[in-house]
Amino acid sequence: MSLGQDGPPTRTRMPEGHGGGAGSRRQPQPRRALVTVVGIVVLLIAAIAFANRGGGSGGQDSGGSAAGGSGGGKGSASSSATAATGERPVSGKSAGIPSGFAHTEQGAQSAAANYAVALGGVDMFNADRRHTIISTIADSSALTSLQAGFDRDYSPSFATHVGLTGDGRAPSGQTFVSRTLPAGAKATRYDAKTADVAVWCSGLFGLAGQGSTKPVTSNWFTLSFNLRWNGSDWKVVRTSQSQGPTPVSGDNPVSTADEIAGAVQGFGGFTYAR
Repeated sequence: MSLGQDGPPTRTRMPEGHGGGAGSRRQPQPRRALVTVVGIVVLLIAAIAFANRGGGSGGQDSGGSAAGGSGGGKGSASSSATAATGERPVSGKSAGIPSGFAHTEQGAQSAAANYAVALGGVDMFNADRRHTIISTIADSSALTSLQAGFDRDYSPSFATHVGLTGDGRAPSGQTFVSRTLPAGAKATRYDAKTADVAVWCSGLFGLAGQGSTKPVTSNWFTLSFNLRWNGSDWKVVRTSQSQGPTPVSGDNPVSTADEIAGAVQGFGGFTYAR
């Protein structure tokens, strides 16, 4: 994002003879030229100072103000509604999961988006790592019920059904792909203590590699979170999932299994913020 700061006035030098003959040109006036140069220098200094003040590494509100400025006016309401806006991603992590979200509606949306990524990853298929994830993101009042529910969803029989071993390992020579990619988030209800947030996601799931009978596919779904503020962070109380909204598939050619495996191993994920 850049500031729309105007630069100093530009002086255009006309070709000699423009607007009359050689005798009509005025003789240069050193004093007037000096005043003009000084004025340009002052404007340059002011512009640089303003840009440094507005574009520095400020706090969270600097990102919000820049985004808000791009949506001004009645005519831009539709575009600003879908623009990437809001607070900077958090810098803290707990058990590898972003934490320390702002006690705001946008902070709740950011928490839900990052929790969606954690709940849709390959670690959910290993019991020990799954328990670490749930204990990290769950509200203390809901830890037992969430743990039990996800243990049922990610049972050893389900892992076997999708082509993994009971403890979530891929067959030799293949790469297990399970990745959730948030496309957007919205708070359907918010107050200082609780929030309901829906996260629209795309997902990748399957086994990449030679001889895979479970090729990697993509799908679209919405994850809904009920969150509670525990005094220092947003934590999960309940989750649910529904299909879509699903866009029309493009006409991109399907990549090979090796290309998909290389992409998953080579492209890292993000910390999401709203």
